[in-house]
Amino acid sequence: MNKENVKLAIAPIGWTNDDMPDLGKENTFQQTVSEMALAGFTGSEVGSKYPRDPAILKPMLDIRGIEICNAWFSTFFANGDKAKTIDEFVNHMNFLHAMGARVIGCSEQSKSIQGTTLAVFEQKPVFSDEEWRLTAEGYNELAQLAAEKGMRVTLHHHMGTGIQTPEEIDRFMALTHDNVGLLYDTGHIYYSEGSQQAMLDVLTTHLPRIFHVHLKDVRDEVVAEVRENSLSFLDGVKKGTFTVPGDGAIDFAPVFKILDDAGYKGWMVVEAEQDPAIANPFEYAVKARDYIREHAGL
Repeated sequence: MNKENVKLAIAPIGWTNDDMPDLGKENTFQQTVSEMALAGFTGSEVGSKYPRDPAILKPMLDIRGIEICNAWFSTFFANGDKAKTIDEFVNHMNFLHAMGARVIGCSEQSKSIQGTTLAVFEQKPVFSDEEWRLTAEGYNELAQLAAEKGMRVTLHHHMGTGIQTPEEIDRFMALTHDNVGLLYDTGHIYYSEGSQQAMLDVLTTHLPRIFHVHLKDVRDEVVAEVRENSLSFLDGVKKGTFTVPGDGAIDFAPVFKILDDAGYKGWMVVEAEQDPAIANPFEYAVKARDYIREHAGL
């Protein structure tokens, strides 16, 4: 891949899990960003332990050669919480802009079960036509607000939410304007569909509007256990559903080729939440970096 077009980041969720803070509670912010840099990454997303004052955070990252490329933002448009969502979005956007990020990764969390004990496959939410309308309307407005600051909004399709499957992604993209992008996550599509082909189909279908990429691998045997035992999303994470590229079932070579052939410009972010007591974060960061160097030429 073209090194001038693509930058590599890694998410802090491998060190400390924001949804389950006990996973990695022993890992400090300074240790996390130092190990990211030592592993060879130049970017990071934002975790719960990161200072939220750019005047404090930026120098701590600059000295390590790390940039902030994105930070998760939860939207609640389908629930009807438009005013509150937009108010909080503006603050979030301004923080990211001050940090130099130009992409905002959002996830529609109305009815989400990703942080609950509900079975992730059997009890995933489904939006009504009105909820779809509210969501699309909200994201169109967010994209316009972001564009005014030279930034772009993306939708992070996610297990346990109303926008998870290829069909749901297609519907969201059809209902929103072209300046609303997709945060393409290999692991969540593969997890949802159990298919490398479905994962690649989403990539090729929405390639022009993919503004940010998460590289996440999946362990088939854990997904099978989640399905068989009606486990929750967080149960699966603790058991090791996700891992870094090269350590699971996904073949990333075609992902890299499709993005490269399309001239993708932006960040690719390793995001693989595991229990850091079982999967040492630094060790897995190095493993991911070596795999990407070998298979993407970056």
